[in-house]
Amino acid sequence: MKILITGGAGFIGAALANTLLRAGHVVRVIDDLSSGDPTRLERAVHFTRGDITDVPKLWSLLQGVDCVYHLAARVSVQESVLYPRDYNTTNVGGTVALMQAMRDAGVKRVVLTSSGAVYGEQVTQPVKEDFVPNPNSPYAVSKLAAEYYLHTIGALWGMETVALRIFNAYGPGQQSRASHPPVVPAIIKQAMGGGSIIVHGNGRQSRDFVFIDDIIAALVSASTAPDVSRLTINVGSGVATSINDLVEIVGRVLGKELTPLHVTADSGGVSSLCAELSRARERLAYSPGVLIEQGLRQYIASLLSEPSVK
Repeated sequence: MKILITGGAGFIGAALANTLLRAGHVVRVIDDLSSGDPTRLERAVHFTRGDITDVPKLWSLLQGVDCVYHLAARVSVQESVLYPRDYNTTNVGGTVALMQAMRDAGVKRVVLTSSGAVYGEQVTQPVKEDFVPNPNSPYAVSKLAAEYYLHTIGALWGMETVALRIFNAYGPGQQSRASHPPVVPAIIKQAMGGGSIIVHGNGRQSRDFVFIDDIIAALVSASTAPDVSRLTINVGSGVATSINDLVEIVGRVLGKELTPLHVTADSGGVSSLCAELSRARERLAYSPGVLIEQGLRQYIASLLSEPSVK
């Protein structure tokens, strides 16, 4: 197939692009490089630097494309609280721009990477796709709005649409941003550097950490799976891990005894979030295969093999 990946130089996007390329597909990537890195991409991937709201550029890249993966987004919950307009412009406006360009180019299927964050605080765990969303940040609102635009416009214009709600992604290739880094690379960086392990809240809040290889398997399946149009599907590990347990596991992998330093400036977000995976198993033949300790060992091994790490 010919495939376009928006945001394809990011952590998940680059892993997806390289996987699809190795499977024999023609892969095009557009990324504005606000957080992406084109050196992650294999040379045969066709890379274009551009903005997701640039409809003419999107239209030119969409010619002859069979499926689009829409990953381009701003992804920091904390940053979205400060800059909600920017998150609306990119995550919502960018989705609408892409759908318009797809319509004009005649592309028939799009897979959106949404987020488990749209669920917010829920009384029951694990969360199912038919639960009423309860977003508690502009980021989460923007991803939920993108889902609604995706499915509504797809129905109106005759395009197949699939939204995957990805939970807490981690794995080799994920970088720790200077500002508001994801929790897994942040804890690993602190642990490897000998610094304090900062944990917001009491650390008992739990998350569903899903390894990059499992995410890629779900994404690849979503491009060709039958009878998935208009569906929203959870992609996680199906296992809840507390932040305190995450710190303990990182310490075990590194052979260090880590003591978290709990700070109360931030509550740590929702108390619990874990994916129920029945729909993913039934519709995508999805079966997460990497447990948290195994995934952390692979991730840390990749970091230790980098030339800059002693």
